[in-house]
Amino acid sequence: MMINEPPISTAECTSSLRNVLDALYVLNGKWKLALILCLVESPRRFNEIQHQMTGISSKVLAKELKDLELNDFITRKVYPTTPVSIIYEATEYSQTLRNVIAELSAWGEQHREKIKQSMRRP
Repeated sequence: MMINEPPISTAECTSSLRNVLDALYVLNGKWKLALILCLVESPRRFNEIQHQMTGISSKVLAKELKDLELNDFITRKVYPTTPVSIIYEATEYSQTLRNVIAELSAWGEQHREKIKQSMRRP
């Protein structure tokens, strides 16, 4: 809340809280926003994603990709090659998270600096 802003009403707070909880429900977990960011950069195959997303297991990656596909953040395109090629790609809907990701990135950088500063204090 900014200094000169009037306090928000209970109804506004309740509505805002509901919206945030809905967003967190869809984007929950350690990997979803990172996966969206990875695929917004360029379409990738499963192994390419796993290679870029250090630390994610195949099982977790498969589940997260399925969740993102169900919520229309990514598409899974199957090409009839031998062997079959599957490419994951960000949808237009993923682009709606661009500002959210930018704000989280800026906040994360600010938080990292705050932690570094607190570790330097005697």
